[in-house]
Amino acid sequence: MATMTDRRSVAENAKVNGVFSGQLHEYVSVPAMVNVHATASLIGLNLTVNIGGDIVLNDQEVNAQNRLPIRPDDLLVSHAAIPGDRVVIDWRNTTAGAITGFLLVDIVPV
Repeated sequence: MATMTDRRSVAENAKVNGVFSGQLHEYVSVPAMVNVHATASLIGLNLTVNIGGDIVLNDQEVNAQNRLPIRPDDLLVSHAAIPGDRVVIDWRNTTAGAITGFLLVDIVPV
């Protein structure tokens, strides 16, 4: 199993595209299930998940727990991927203040 994590502050009314761009596991290398766990420090942070060109979560608000995601409690989406599929995750802040987003992505070979 491969794991990618990210913690970043998203500025007020801003969008962060391609959180995992340039990471080793941005492109899936084996048939796998991609499990995306996410939380935020405050309400108002939305997430979009695109796996292999399929938008599996579109601009949905994440839980405001103010901590790193916990498996399996903070699982948002689980989606199949084939070799070469790209994992693209975008944050969007809908508020007038900065919010920290926390991500945990597991790529589980099947």
